[in-house]
Amino acid sequence: MRGADLLIGIVLLTGTITHITAGSDECKVRSFGQSSVVCECNATYCDSVGHVSSPAVGHFLSFLSSKAGRRLQREQGQVQKNSTGAALRITLVPTEKYQHVKGFGGAMTDAAAMNILSLSTGAQNQLLRQYFSPEGIEYNMVRVPIASCDFSTRLYTYADSPDDYSLLNFSLAEEDTRMKIPLLQRAQVLSARPLSLFATAWSSPAWLKTSGALIGKGSLKGKPGGKEYKTWAQYYIRFLQEYEKHNLSFWGLTTGNEPTAGELTNYSFQALGFTPELQRDWIAMDLGPALHSSPYAKTRLMILDDSRLLLPHWAKVVLSDIHASRYVHGIGVHWYWDHFVPAKISLTATHELYPEYFILGTEACPGWSSLDHGVRLGSWERAEDYAHDIIEDLNNYVTGWTDWNLALDMSGGPNWVKNFVDSPIIVDRSKDVFYKQPTFYSMAHFSKFLWEGSQRIGVSLSEHTSLENCAFIRPDGSVVLIVLNRSDAEVGFEVWDQSLGFLPASAPPHSILSLLWATS
Repeated sequence: MRGADLLIGIVLLTGTITHITAGSDECKVRSFGQSSVVCECNATYCDSVGHVSSPAVGHFLSFLSSKAGRRLQREQGQVQKNSTGAALRITLVPTEKYQHVKGFGGAMTDAAAMNILSLSTGAQNQLLRQYFSPEGIEYNMVRVPIASCDFSTRLYTYADSPDDYSLLNFSLAEEDTRMKIPLLQRAQVLSARPLSLFATAWSSPAWLKTSGALIGKGSLKGKPGGKEYKTWAQYYIRFLQEYEKHNLSFWGLTTGNEPTAGELTNYSFQALGFTPELQRDWIAMDLGPALHSSPYAKTRLMILDDSRLLLPHWAKVVLSDIHASRYVHGIGVHWYWDHFVPAKISLTATHELYPEYFILGTEACPGWSSLDHGVRLGSWERAEDYAHDIIEDLNNYVTGWTDWNLALDMSGGPNWVKNFVDSPIIVDRSKDVFYKQPTFYSMAHFSKFLWEGSQRIGVSLSEHTSLENCAFIRPDGSVVLIVLNRSDAEVGFEVWDQSLGFLPASAPPHSILSLLWATS
């Protein structure tokens, strides 16, 4: 057993704290009795991957995270002129070019903001640096709920005065002005590049709805083109205007969170029902024209924002209509029911039908299932679930992947409906610490290395393997290969870059590996 792995074994058995190397600083390891460990951070200390630049031509960097306890462990290797003789060869096929990457990130929900702000200022800064700074994992996307969702502590919209069709009483909530907006501003300062914010609404004001309530089954009153639909479109414009007053602009909008929730099921939290036909007509007659005639005409509009189970049907209904499709830029998908439908017959089939529209992963979290609910501090299985889904999505034309809450508390909340889940960062306000979960490092293997503008390229495997992988050329010409090993056995392999030579590598059992090298 390697030294670091032995230390992790001791931690898992005893629950004591130790340190292992993770990037430029060490992980302060804590065990909570799960399959792996978390890294504990406070106001003055946190492990960090640090700045990463492409190595000199002829060398490569590898970053390893594993169930055994490695966390972005950095090593350097040398490209060889001759084959290593490994049975498994991964050959890059750079002539096969696919989609470009938009990015990776998480959601600044009310709950996330409350948890971050529950820490001391020093710990808050540390947490935000971990996500957004060049020393951290460099998230470049943030999803922002429009008014309340289940991860709020109360039910509210920005226009709760009945029959206010002109939105004269529209105003942001304290959750925006005192929590989310200041944190988004701080994240932007930390980031080396502009953050791409995108906004999503869960429900319209209750007085606009057939149900008269924010929760449960219900849709907008009237018909597309009518005053309710036009008011709901203007509500989006007002949201963008109010955030712009705080120097926050939005790259994108979705047409609403999980439209099937308010249409097909009696959801226990905020929802607004749409069929694809209703969404098509609302975009064509109301939302599209409203955006087009506003200062936000370049804001990317994404349809669906729901399970890929609904593709390609949903896309066909909306994007086959010339009046709606001209206002749409992309399609948002959630991961929750991915195991029910293969990516090829949903994602790839949709891309092949409508290649000019991007597909973006807009929500995912572990711990949502009643069979495996809430926070599990140190669960490696959840990290593997993330990496598997991201690789599968990327290999089927998805341009990026957005996690759900940036931070939750020890119970997986707050959440007014007690719909507790897990998060890559868990905050323990009583100790002024936060824990970076295995899923945090799983996200890092993509967000840190796949810059915006990176392009997926083809790979060819010499034999069948349990390894999952995806390869990209970054804007500076460097190459990133990400490999997931969900098996119990170590798998040795070599990477053949035909312009350079052979990279010797090995994926330990239950590990994620990112390889980075420069081309000549």
